[in-house]
Amino acid sequence: MQGRHPRESETVIAELMMPQHANIMGNVFGGVILALVDKVAAVAAIRHARHQCVTVSVDKVNFREPIKVGELVSAMARVNFTGHTSMEVGVKVIAENVLTGEQRHTNSCYLTYVALDDLGEPTEVPPIVPETPDEKRRYDRAAQRRTTRVMDRRYDQGRGE
Repeated sequence: MQGRHPRESETVIAELMMPQHANIMGNVFGGVILALVDKVAAVAAIRHARHQCVTVSVDKVNFREPIKVGELVSAMARVNFTGHTSMEVGVKVIAENVLTGEQRHTNSCYLTYVALDDLGEPTEVPPIVPETPDEKRRYDRAAQRRTTRVMDRRYDQGRGE
């Protein structure tokens, strides 16, 4: 199977935050941001795999600062690493005051997806082919995270030490 470059999976979704997105504090509800993150990451995974994909896990999500109603939220995703049937997708969230142009990095996280065939069974995905120093760094760090995830899953299933 021929490899694919990370840029082939790049996806951006932007949405203007409206009053219906607010929590009781008047900021954007975290669940709205998580849904946006899952959507953009799913599209990146599907673009890479050319198959339907399902979310397997979401790594730790830290909300660095609140997003305000009226800001434009852009979520940017790309595949960082691939296994046999799984992919790690990195997502960065930027909030922008469209009146001033000021932008803030508010969230980053990593999601794992598995590609499915027409019968809903896991199917092989093309390898990722990092080329630039930044892509290679992302790939190496993703490989380390994958090792940790696999060990955590083994431990959670009672097969660890």
